[in-house]
Amino acid sequence: MEHMLLLFIFFVPILGLTNGTETEEDFTWHLKKIPQIVSERTFSLDSPKFEAKTKLELNSVCGIECQRKLPVPSLSDLKDLLSYETIFENGTRTLTEVNVLGLVLDPAGNTTTRRSLRKKRQIYGTDSRFSIYDKRFMTNFPFNTAVKISTGCSGILISPKHVLTAAHCLHNGKDYVKGSKRLRVGLMKTKSRGDGRKRKGTRRSRREVSAAQEDPDVATELRRQSKGGGRKQRRSGRKQGGSDGMPSFQWTRVKSTHIPKGWFKGVSGDIALDYDYAVLELKRPHKRKYMELGISPTIKMMPGSMIHFSGFDNDRSGQLVYRFCSISDESNDLFYQYCDAESGSTGSGVYLRLKEPNKKKWKRKIIAVYSGHQWVDVNGEQQDYNVAVRITPLKYAQICFWIHGNDENCARG
Repeated sequence: MEHMLLLFIFFVPILGLTNGTETEEDFTWHLKKIPQIVSERTFSLDSPKFEAKTKLELNSVCGIECQRKLPVPSLSDLKDLLSYETIFENGTRTLTEVNVLGLVLDPAGNTTTRRSLRKKRQIYGTDSRFSIYDKRFMTNFPFNTAVKISTGCSGILISPKHVLTAAHCLHNGKDYVKGSKRLRVGLMKTKSRGDGRKRKGTRRSRREVSAAQEDPDVATELRRQSKGGGRKQRRSGRKQGGSDGMPSFQWTRVKSTHIPKGWFKGVSGDIALDYDYAVLELKRPHKRKYMELGISPTIKMMPGSMIHFSGFDNDRSGQLVYRFCSISDESNDLFYQYCDAESGSTGSGVYLRLKEPNKKKWKRKIIAVYSGHQWVDVNGEQQDYNVAVRITPLKYAQICFWIHGNDENCARG
């Protein structure tokens, strides 16, 4: 009977998580015309020192409250902020200046939406993360799109040769971090760990049921466990029995790295979380399914206001960790959210499942980059929040340009 109840819950339509006022048509990927990012000039720069220390928590950054006070950037400002550095595997570096075409500036400025009182810290009460153990899941879509960065962060596959991650995993605003000189990306594979004998146990927590409602792949994983897998210990850092295997990594060298100029100190005045993203080009292409980019919708256009991401949290060594949570506050460029996460998951791709236009099929797309647990200025005081950087039309255009080398494939997104 319990199995039948779980199966019923797993297949409840995602609209059951909303307040009942939304319709299925509300949760669709709405394709938009994208501004064009075009390269104008490229200059050679001196090789960096690669002496910065990797710092996964930032201080005194401009968060949502700070953004409310900022003026709307001019077209000239945006051209400067969206120009970018490229660092190559041999240590050489270039700066590319860009032009922005087809952009209509919003005179309303940086609008924000607040849903509820925000909480603090990386883990909120009971640790609600899920470790993905079954090799059939960790090496298949969507979980296999998560990758490990050799500087200690996570990332996500966005093309056969490109990875999206957080800029501060590679650069502290002044210099590139030490480990970025010989940067590598780890793609998951599995190694055997004993005979993987399973334990009985089928009772599920409410959080696991909610996870199944939110993502069908998690639902499938939990159904498999309910037929014989052991109940997983969800407290952080505990070893868990009954796994089929543990992930290891196939490491690939990075050919080049692109970082927007807006990330660098002295350009934006101080570090701006808006530009905490970077794209890595792999030396060799992979043959895995990757996750496409999408333009971040507003909170009200997300089923249950929920987001999802997977990464390699440091307190769960060797484990891929999945989570979902609600967004509490948004600006044009940032999300504050309640997702339980630890360092190591920084740089993960945040994604949604929405319907494709004029189709019944639901599709996942990346809509933000998890910037991590950061200290932001709030009325002159430092407060800590979990932050994600939204993929706006301009950022979509820039990342798409980095992937394709031109704007021909980036007209709509």
